[in-house]
Amino acid sequence: MTQSETPPPPGGTKRRDLLTTATVTLGCAGACALAVPFLNSLKNSAATTLSDRTLEVDLSSLAPGQDMTVQWQDWPIFIQRRTPQMLAALQTPGHIATLRDADSKMLQQPKDATNWHRSVRADYGVLVGICTHLGCVPSFEKPGSAPEAEGGYFCPCHGSHFDAAGRVAQRAPAPYNLPVPPVTFLSDTKIRIGHSAGDPGFSMSDIQQI
Repeated sequence: MTQSETPPPPGGTKRRDLLTTATVTLGCAGACALAVPFLNSLKNSAATTLSDRTLEVDLSSLAPGQDMTVQWQDWPIFIQRRTPQMLAALQTPGHIATLRDADSKMLQQPKDATNWHRSVRADYGVLVGICTHLGCVPSFEKPGSAPEAEGGYFCPCHGSHFDAAGRVAQRAPAPYNLPVPPVTFLSDTKIRIGHSAGDPGFSMSDIQQI
C-alpha cells in the first residue's frame, strides 16, 4: 500500500520544472492507458486560442453535471458545470474531514479561487488535469458513479482521488490539490483561461506543484 505523503512547507518545496512535467505527463499518459488520448485529442471546437498564453472557451453546450477538456499551454484543462448536489457534497463535514488541504492553504490556485469550491464561480470548476503525484492525467467521475466523489477525479496510475473542486484525499499518494489556472468570466457562458481578473499578478510558476 502506498503511504500518503505530507506536503513539505511552502518555503522548502522545489517546484517541478514545467518541461519535466510535460515529459512525465506524456509518459504517464501512456502508462495509464488513458481512455482519451493526450494533447492531440484535446482540440475542442468550443475553445479559441488568442495567444500562447490565453484561451477563450464557450461553455454554452456544457450541461449541469457534465465536463469537457481543452488544451491550454500543453496542459489538459478540466472544465465542469457543477450541479447543486455536487456543490452540496463539497461542503459536508464528513467529506471535508477526508481531505488533505480542504481550505486550499497551499498555493495551488489564484486568490479568486481560494475558496471552498476553488473557482471563480461556484457552478463552474476549471482545473489543470495533471495529478500532483507523478503527472498522470486523472479521469472524471460522473456524478452518481461514485457517491463519495460527486463529480470528482480519479488517477488510475496510483489511486489518487480528488473531489469536484480538485481537492485531494488525505490518503492519496498525490501531495497537493489539482492546480487551478487563472480564469476570467467574459460572460455567463464564456471564459478566458490564462488571465485572472481577480488576481492579475498570478502566474502558474507561483504554484506549489504541477
